[in-house]
Amino acid sequence: MLLEVKDLRVQFHTRRGVVKAVDGVSFSLDRGETLGLVGESGSGKSVSCMALMRLVEAPAGRIVGGSVRLDGQELLDLSEREMRQIRGGQISLILQDPLSSLNPGYTVGNQVAEAIRIHQGLRGRALRDSVVEILSQVGIPQAERRLKQYPHQMSGGMRQRVAGAIALSCRPSLLIADEPTTSLDATVQAQYLRLLSELQQEFRFGMIFVTHDLGIVARLCDRVAVMYAGRIVETGSTRQIFNEPAHPYAKALLATLPSVESRKKRLLTVSGQPPLAIDLPPGCSFAPRCPEVMDICRKEFPGEATTGDRHRVLCWLHSPSEEMSLSAT
Repeated sequence: MLLEVKDLRVQFHTRRGVVKAVDGVSFSLDRGETLGLVGESGSGKSVSCMALMRLVEAPAGRIVGGSVRLDGQELLDLSEREMRQIRGGQISLILQDPLSSLNPGYTVGNQVAEAIRIHQGLRGRALRDSVVEILSQVGIPQAERRLKQYPHQMSGGMRQRVAGAIALSCRPSLLIADEPTTSLDATVQAQYLRLLSELQQEFRFGMIFVTHDLGIVARLCDRVAVMYAGRIVETGSTRQIFNEPAHPYAKALLATLPSVESRKKRLLTVSGQPPLAIDLPPGCSFAPRCPEVMDICRKEFPGEATTGDRHRVLCWLHSPSEEMSLSAT
């Protein structure tokens, strides 16, 4: 197992109170596997990824509990100096907007070279050759001529490939892609996803792919984790989630997908709004929006139930009847 996350909790302390941005998240990832992290904005997807890299902004943001083990090493116990060796070396991040994540004052060659120089210690001609090699691997034509270009001189697709080159330059074992295709048009998006898949097959890194696009999840991901209000409410293989969703929230998300077979003119939406993380309702956070809500849902949060091989759900609809009867008393 490459990555194991258990009961991860992240809080932000504000003047209005404590925001439970990530509230007990647990999941695992194997080498060469892709996990799709899906959910509405504000569900805790990006904060969870930032916590894996220990990049939660202090002093307001704090990792208050849990465990993050990468190749058996507990990351939450490492010093900041030790984490700097992990970031960019063993864990890399691709953000959704390359124009804001790339430095406009430095050339593409300098920005790709920085991580290689820090983590691999290359200098001179060897460093330049390594930069050209990784730019070529991510599909940038005439890579050697691009070294002296600045980000604004490239198209959106090329900038996103540069961001991917920086992330992959040191051959990380874990790649976190936080909505990397949001700013790309459909054609470039398809090319970029194919490129990521090919690079993963070549380098065998594990990947966490954060997205709102369930179509991308269906094409790219091996497993899916559905987040709502700071928790993973359902996780399973992509086939299980798409064919047999167990949690009402996962069902609602999938119902919003357009279908060529449907004759309905209007697309479905998930009714209501997600709760504020600073004022979560008692019981299940999805209860106010759930079409299958029961009395117990409004009172107590459900325990984890297993509905199949590695298919887990947090929902009273799938909890043992004995547990429901005890909780209702």
